[in-house]
Amino acid sequence: MAAQESGTVLVTGASGFVGSAIAKAARESGLRVRVLVRAASPRTNLDPRDEVAEGDLNDPASLGPALAGMRYLIHAAADYRLWAPRPEEVERTNVEGTRHLMQAALAAGVERIVYTSSVATITPGHDESRPLSADRAVGMYKRSKVLAERAVEEMIERNGLPAVIVNPSTPIGPRDVRPTPTGRVIVEAARGRMPGYVDTGLNLAHVDDIAEGHLAALRLGRVGERYILGGENVPLSRMLAEIARLTGRRAPWLRLPRHAIWPIALGAEALARRTGREPFVNRDALRMAGYRMFFDDAKARRELGYVSRPYAEGLADAIGWFEAAGYLA
Repeated sequence: MAAQESGTVLVTGASGFVGSAIAKAARESGLRVRVLVRAASPRTNLDPRDEVAEGDLNDPASLGPALAGMRYLIHAAADYRLWAPRPEEVERTNVEGTRHLMQAALAAGVERIVYTSSVATITPGHDESRPLSADRAVGMYKRSKVLAERAVEEMIERNGLPAVIVNPSTPIGPRDVRPTPTGRVIVEAARGRMPGYVDTGLNLAHVDDIAEGHLAALRLGRVGERYILGGENVPLSRMLAEIARLTGRRAPWLRLPRHAIWPIALGAEALARRTGREPFVNRDALRMAGYRMFFDDAKARRELGYVSRPYAEGLADAIGWFEAAGYLA
C-alpha cells in the first residue's frame, strides 16, 4: 500500500546535503519531521520547525528513543568520504550503523522505510538489474555502501523489514555544507583552480529532485525494490565547461591521463595523514575515474513518477549557494 503523506518521519543525515533536502521535502509534503543528528554535527542545515533527536548510528541505545512514535524512517546518513585515515570508520558507520538503525526500526514498529543507498552499488552503465559485488567495488566508500545495501536486503527477506531502497546518483545543488567530493570539484572549478580534467563522467541530479524521489519512494515504492534516482549523464569536461560558463571563466582545456595524477594523489594522501584533512585527489578517486558513472533511471520514472530538471540548473544553484556562503571567496 502506498504511504500517505501524513504522520511522522525520522530523517537521518539531515545536517548534511541530501538529508537536509529530504527533511525539507518531507516537511513541505505535510509530514511532521524529526531529525537524528550527532551532538557534534553542524546545525546550519537544520530547520527550527523540525524536532531534533540527538543520537549516533554507532550508539544503538540512542536509536530507540529517536524512533519512538515514528511512522516512517528515511535513512540518508552516511560517512561519505573517498579517503579516511582510518577506513574502518567508514565501514562501521555505513554498514554496522545501518544495521543498528534497521534493527531499532523493527523494534519500534516503523511502518515504512526508505533506505538511501547509492549508484555506487550498481555496475556503471546499467540499471538496477546489475548490482555490483563487494569484491568489485572500488574503494572503501563504495565497498561499504554495497555491504550496507546487502545487509538491508537480507533484513527485508529474513526479518520482514518494510524497506524500499533508493540509489541516488551524484547530487548537486544548495546546502552542500561539507562539501561533498563533487561539491569540492564545483568549488575549485568555480574559483578557476582546475586547469585540467580526466576523461570520466557522472550522472548529475539536483539534490532537491533526489529528495522528492525519496518521498515518491515512500509513497509508491515496492518493498525490497531498488530505484535509481538520477539525472543527466554528463562527461566531466562538459560539466566543467558549464561551470566556466556560469562563472565567466575559461573552460579547462587540458585533458590529463590518470597515471600522470597518480604521484600527486600519493603526495596528497601523505599530507592528509599529517593534517587529518581529506585530500582533494586520492588514489581511490582516480580508480573510480576510470569508469564513466552513467546510469539508467527509467524504473524510478516509470514506477515512482520521478522527474529531474536539467543538470545545469543544479550547477547554477550550487554555485549560487557556495558564493552566498563564502566558499568562493
